[in-house]
Amino acid sequence: MIENLISKSNAQLTKGFLKSSPVVLSSRLRLARNLNGFVFPSKASSADKSEILNKVEKSLSDKPNFKKGFFYKINTLSDLEKRLLVERHLISRELCEMNEGSGVFISSNQDFSVMINEEDHIRLQCIKNGFNLNALWKTVNRFDDLMEASLPYSFSKELGYLTACPTNLGTGLRASVMMHLPGLFISENIDKVIRASNQLGLAVRGLFGEGSEASGHIYQISNQQTLGETEGEILSRLGGVLKNIIEHELNARQNYFADKKVVLLDKISRALGILRNAHVMSSEEAMDHLSYMRLAVDLGFLADEYRALVDYLFIQTQPGHIQFPEGSISVELRDEKRAQKLRENFRKIPPLNFDN
Repeated sequence: MIENLISKSNAQLTKGFLKSSPVVLSSRLRLARNLNGFVFPSKASSADKSEILNKVEKSLSDKPNFKKGFFYKINTLSDLEKRLLVERHLISRELCEMNEGSGVFISSNQDFSVMINEEDHIRLQCIKNGFNLNALWKTVNRFDDLMEASLPYSFSKELGYLTACPTNLGTGLRASVMMHLPGLFISENIDKVIRASNQLGLAVRGLFGEGSEASGHIYQISNQQTLGETEGEILSRLGGVLKNIIEHELNARQNYFADKKVVLLDKISRALGILRNAHVMSSEEAMDHLSYMRLAVDLGFLADEYRALVDYLFIQTQPGHIQFPEGSISVELRDEKRAQKLRENFRKIPPLNFDN
C-alpha cells in the first residue's frame, strides 16, 4: 500500500538530504489538537472516531501540503508498513497500536504528517533537516491556522488548547531536535548533559523517542512544558539550551581529538573498513559505524557531501527498510542485506584524508 510513498525521490528524511549540518540532523515541531464537541480518543466510540477521521480527511484533502500526498487508515496497514512509517518518523509507535478510526495524512515530500485519533484527535507535525526551529514554527503556525478555520478546536481561555494528557495543555507544542553527539558520548560527558537538560525542563530520548536507545549517538531533545509559556518562549528557551549543547559537543570532539588522536582515528578507520567489507551487520552495529563516518565528515576527513549519504543510510538501514518490500525475512538475512547495502555505498567512498 505504501510503495508510492517509499519510492518518492524527494522525501525529507531519506533522499531529500540536499543539505546537512554538523551535530543537528533535523528539527521537528508537533502540535496536539482536539476537535470541539468530541470526547478524547481513549473514550470515543468507534462511530465518533470515524466521524473525526472523516472530518479531518475532508479538511486536509484540499490543503496545499496534502493535495498530492498520502492518506492511510492504520487498520489497513501491515505491521511492516507501520514500522517503515515509524522509522521515517512519520507516525508514532502509539498510533501503530490503534485500530479502526485512526489514520495518517502525509505530505508529498514527507515533511508534514497529521496523525488522527492517536492520544489526541490531531497530532500535526513538521520535520525539516538542520536546526530550523523558528522558520519551522512559521510554517507550522500558518498550517495550523488553516486547519482551525475548518476544524474548530477545543480551547480554554485559562488553559489554552485542551489535550488528553495534561502535559500537553496550553500551546500543545512539542519542539524537538535530533542531535548527533558522539563527542559527548566517547568523552563520557553525555550523562552530565542529560541531567542538566532534565533540570532545565527538557527531555532527552533516543532515536525513536521515549523508551528508545540512542543508536548511532543520536539523541532527541525536546521541551516538556507546554503550559504557561508562549510558543515563542518555548522555542527561545529550547534553542538557547541546544546552542549550548552544540558548543559542548564541538568542544568535546576537539578535546578528545587533542588528547586521544590515535584512538579516534583508529575508531573512524575501523568503522570505514567494516562498512566497506562486512557481510553481516546488525542495525545497532551499523548505526555506531555510521556515526563515526558522520564524525569523520565533521572533522574534515571526508567531503561534506558524504554527510548526506550517512544521514540517508541512518534511515535506510533500519530493519523495516531492509525488509521492504519482501516482507518478513529472518534476522540473519536482514543482517546480510544490510551489510550488502552498506558495502555498495561505502566502497565508493574515497580514502580518509587525515592531513586535514
